[in-house]
Amino acid sequence: MNHPLTEPPPGPGRAHHLDYRVAHLNDHLAAGPLAELGVRIEIRGEAVLLTGTVPSAECRDEVVRLAREELPDCPVHADLVIADASVPDRAEEFL
Repeated sequence: MNHPLTEPPPGPGRAHHLDYRVAHLNDHLAAGPLAELGVRIEIRGEAVLLTGTVPSAECRDEVVRLAREELPDCPVHADLVIADASVPDRAEEFL
């Protein structure tokens, strides 16, 4: 009998297993201490791509760390943008 967390052999079952693990990671990011809802996780072949906007570099690093921890056997690529929360350097102009 296979353990439920054992990596399945290559084939259709492997893709389904990755879908499940990505959904678990998505839930973990949303419900965890980061409460991060601005990150999208996409499966790209055998790799995973993280996209979206996060509030800080620390948050970005934590999201990537969690993804690599959750998916240690899968390449994780991140295209996460850090939101600009700086004070404007001039007044807003209205037309």
